[in-house]
Amino acid sequence: MTRTIVKNRATLDTIERLFDRINAISLPGPGYTRPSYSVLESRAHAVIAEHAAALGLTATRDAGLNLYVRVPGRDPAATPLFVGSHLDTVPNGGAYDGVAGVVGAMALASDLVAAGERPTGDLVVIVTRAEESVWFPVSYIGSRSALGRLAPEDLGARRADTGRTLAEHMREEGGDPEAALSGAGLAPARFVELHIEQGPALEAAGEPFAVVSGVRGGVRYREASIHGAWAHSGAAPRKARSDTVFALADLVTAMDRAWETIDGEDLDLSVTFGRVDAATPEHAFAKVPGHLDFCVDLRSDDVAVLDRADAILKREIARIERARSLRFSLRQQSRSAPSRLSARLGGAIAEAARGLGFAPRAILSGGGHDAAAFAQAGWEASMIFLRNANGSHNPDEAMDVRDLVAAVQALRAALPAIQTMPPEAAP
Repeated sequence: MTRTIVKNRATLDTIERLFDRINAISLPGPGYTRPSYSVLESRAHAVIAEHAAALGLTATRDAGLNLYVRVPGRDPAATPLFVGSHLDTVPNGGAYDGVAGVVGAMALASDLVAAGERPTGDLVVIVTRAEESVWFPVSYIGSRSALGRLAPEDLGARRADTGRTLAEHMREEGGDPEAALSGAGLAPARFVELHIEQGPALEAAGEPFAVVSGVRGGVRYREASIHGAWAHSGAAPRKARSDTVFALADLVTAMDRAWETIDGEDLDLSVTFGRVDAATPEHAFAKVPGHLDFCVDLRSDDVAVLDRADAILKREIARIERARSLRFSLRQQSRSAPSRLSARLGGAIAEAARGLGFAPRAILSGGGHDAAAFAQAGWEASMIFLRNANGSHNPDEAMDVRDLVAAVQALRAALPAIQTMPPEAAP
């Protein structure tokens, strides 16, 4: 693998120090666990506030408890640039997902302060809350609350591990759920998120970072189930069975065939079945399984493809129900819209990177990110993906901190061009 040469030791020191402090805050391993709107997530945010204070900068919080650290610019009329990500994790996650974006943003702020350099417009480090929807079945909670796009019904969403509502957890950590619905009063500006790549492209190519062109949307059924009939495994003939495991196998293979067809049309789609549970106390070795829980996650950069895949899913379910005399229950659907990111903003970052000897490619993000929420709210938004081995959302994430240093330097080099851009014309 090609290694990135670090030319700024101070940036590297800041990054390594912040990673150490933040990742010391976690439930017991393996990996790292900081639930959304937990005391651990709050303590991680406090690390950033303390670092800001040491730089002579002020940290503020909005009603949803998103954190803001502002480096004042020279021109109050210039469009601010917000840079950041999140500090909550999935259960037993890795050291870098989300954290890299926050640490990189603070390293950029630290570099500017150390150099006595004021950007053209304000540089705002933003640390969002509750990006990982594994805890609450709501996408981009923190960023959407900052943007005034959180819905009242979202406050009733229950956290997966406690069963308590988003409103209760937000209030317990010092937030104001009702006020969070009104947003933080942010005028549309520009947002850049640094984040590890969650696929293998950059690692395979030996490239340290890339510019993200768009973020996939998703259709999810988080609490689906199949209701069949219990029977003796040796006594029940095939035609008399309502076997939930065979029914799921039918659905998985049907959706795999549909995915292959759509992929062959050069359309973007991913299909994932997860959390398959056929191991309730009723199950036993000698039983035909009469109940099964599962989840399904469809993702694409095209709403029409998502709708098509969802329709195929439901059509196949109806066919399997008739064939196997059982019943599926998909329960509540959650969706996130695909988001095109700013080609102009990404282009400015890529151009600055080329001036430093890098050649970042444009790449699509398969996972959802806060940048999508900002883009959907009318902001000019972009992302920088960082090379990362071993996938994400697991303890084996393997980003090279030197790649993050290089990306921070590219973003710093792009600041003059970004902050002197005229407002982007409405589509």
